[in-house]
Amino acid sequence: MDGAAVAGSMRAAVVGGPRGIRVERVARPEPGPGQVRVRLEGCGVCGSNLPVWEGRDWFRYPLPPGAPGHEGWGVVDALGPDVSGLKPGDRVAMLSSAAFAEYDVADTASTVVLPPSLAGKPFPGEPLGCAMNIFRRADIQPGQTVAIIGIGFLGAVVTRLAAHAGARVLAIARRPWALELARGQGAAECIPMDDHHRIIERVKSLTGNTFCDRVIEVVGEQWPLDLASELTRVRGRLVIAGYHQDGPRQVNLQLWNWRGLDVVNAHERDPQVYVEGMRMAVDAVASGRLDPFPLFTSFPMGELDRAFEAMRARPDGFLKGIVTP
Repeated sequence: MDGAAVAGSMRAAVVGGPRGIRVERVARPEPGPGQVRVRLEGCGVCGSNLPVWEGRDWFRYPLPPGAPGHEGWGVVDALGPDVSGLKPGDRVAMLSSAAFAEYDVADTASTVVLPPSLAGKPFPGEPLGCAMNIFRRADIQPGQTVAIIGIGFLGAVVTRLAAHAGARVLAIARRPWALELARGQGAAECIPMDDHHRIIERVKSLTGNTFCDRVIEVVGEQWPLDLASELTRVRGRLVIAGYHQDGPRQVNLQLWNWRGLDVVNAHERDPQVYVEGMRMAVDAVASGRLDPFPLFTSFPMGELDRAFEAMRARPDGFLKGIVTP
């Protein structure tokens, strides 16, 4: 391949089929009006993309190059027409859809500039912004008791934010390693997620029979959702932050009615709300209120299959995979 061809192309991951990712050389994208092109430094691997990697009957392969990567960050290297407020060399986090690659494009309204204090640090802005938005929607106040069900990446970050806000955090998780991590993030109590009734009795004892002011469910399965309902006090707030994508759910509406629960679905879909969360995340990390960097496990782009497998198997020590070009 000659130099001109190389200059106009890039390496990108292509999901060619279930559990079958290859790296190909493809055309480098060009930014359109109101867009920037970003030379990517990395992209987070999102749990919501696990089904497309595992394979389902309704998916069609191959996916477009770089898809479904949507947690990218890097350096602006080209501007499309009608761009203001950004310049080549700016380091940004972004919302895009094909960031498992060396380059991707994003709307200027979907980028957040990273400050010099974060130079050299990985910054998957989309999941960090998601965590900030969950925390904001939970409306956690000092002195409240907050149960967090599920200590993956989001659960760990929200644990840290809630503890820093002055809440008493009860962390509930399946893995002993995750419970120890939650303790390090500020959880006051760590409860194994094993027996439904044992957990209820434990939380009842810890709260003087009143249960929790806030309960944040971050698993995305029926049983943790049932448990979350049981642990929320009268007039408390139940925050559904788990991504429920494998079918309908049933809820105990009689319990919700009886206790007068506020139920919040904390998955945002408005891009500007996501961007606002990303800005909040930049502030939280730059100020030292949040330190997400020990939560990341890095993989080269050629080992993206291995990153997805780690996300599926959840070995000890793994919370969030990030992929570098």
